Amino acid sequence: MKARNGERSPSQQKSSAKEPNDKMMNQIQLVRNRFEKSCIIPDDEISRKLPKEILLRILSYLDVTSLCRCGQVSRYWNILALDGSNWQKIDLFDFQRDIEGPVIENISQRCGGFLKYLRLRGCQSVGSHSIRTLANYCHNIEHLDLSECKKISDVAIQQLSKNCAKLTAINLESCSQISDSSLKALSDGCPNLSEINVSWCNLITENGVEALARGCNKIKKFSSKGCKQVNDRAVIALALYCPGIEVLNLHSCDSITDASISKIAEKCCNLKQLCVSKCTELTDQSLTALAMNNQYLNTLEVAGCAQFTDSGFIALAKNCKYLERMDLEECSLITDATLQNLALGCPSLEKLTLSHCELITDEGIRQLAGGGCAAESLSVLELDNCPLITDATLEHLISCHNLQRIELYDCQLISRNAIRRLRNHLPNIKVHAYFAPVTPPPTISGPRPRYCRCCEIL
Repeated sequence: MKARNGERSPSQQKSSAKEPNDKMMNQIQLVRNRFEKSCIIPDDEISRKLPKEILLRILSYLDVTSLCRCGQVSRYWNILALDGSNWQKIDLFDFQRDIEGPVIENISQRCGGFLKYLRLRGCQSVGSHSIRTLANYCHNIEHLDLSECKKISDVAIQQLSKNCAKLTAINLESCSQISDSSLKALSDGCPNLSEINVSWCNLITENGVEALARGCNKIKKFSSKGCKQVNDRAVIALALYCPGIEVLNLHSCDSITDASISKIAEKCCNLKQLCVSKCTELTDQSLTALAMNNQYLNTLEVAGCAQFTDSGFIALAKNCKYLERMDLEECSLITDATLQNLALGCPSLEKLTLSHCELITDEGIRQLAGGGCAAESLSVLELDNCPLITDATLEHLISCHNLQRIELYDCQLISRNAIRRLRNHLPNIKVHAYFAPVTPPPTISGPRPRYCRCCEIL
């Protein structure tokens, strides 16, 4: 069908309508490109305004995420953000599920000698090959946290010991493949080691600990929590070769006895923190030795040491006036006499756990609350499963103005009203308590039917 003179066909109309739209789109895109270019500061302008050294100093305060974002600003910023000097301290705990071995290898090659602190806690995809690469490139590493990296084996630690002589702290907690071979390698290659954690490394024995102690006599912090094969021989070796120990955690090393703890007390005069919870063979002899030799002790955890009595704790209270935190849970033989002496002798006491100490009464809490520590320092008091504690205890604690938290689980003689009164006087306190539901009264309407209604129908 032909169009009349001066008129256009429908197809011509469509094409003429389409052409302006294409031109409009091209113009919009052109304007957009110009706008985007105008928003990007040229690299040379950045370098003119701030010298490279200043920019690197600023970037050095940023965390991993912020550095990666800065690296996307421009090519110049990318170079600065990924400069090894900004990656001296790296904590990848927040990315533990995403971190694969090649990431660590890339970081190691990029950072090189700049890297001093690396935390890979929980990065379970990281294996020994990645740590060997780290050891080959990062010779200046000082602090390395590999806790819960379950693929790490002795091969990786042996490579670290060969190349990283400056290593001062290593955390191998829950690295189940680590054995005595790793400790022997560290003793040979890392003489400056001052902190090591091998908790829950079940292959560690007294042989490895003794070798470590002989080669690394600068150790100040040692933790072997849950290592059942760490015994008296291992602990005595630490006492003899590492007299500078300040923090010692032997939680659940249940074969150790008074002999080794007494040797630690005698040789390690600077001991400040000791955990021997669940070391059930220990007696008051250990507490007496600590009292005689370790006046600077500030933290003592002895939960589950059921042979300790008032005698041992009274000796401690008289000589260890700097005690701040004590965990006496399940020390079931202690009485109010312990609290009386702690109140008199330990004015700095901040946290006290007395859970399952079933002989403690309101009188003991009254004496504790009347001591110097209660008014000035005491902030946490745990009294779970203390059956003789009553509302009177909470009345005594009203004078403890710094008390922030109290545990009262399964204290059957504590009432809700007493807790309300305590909160009225100490509005910021957190009270954790559990009230069992009231036992329903027995039915009086005759004997209980043998079958319920449903059973009768069936």
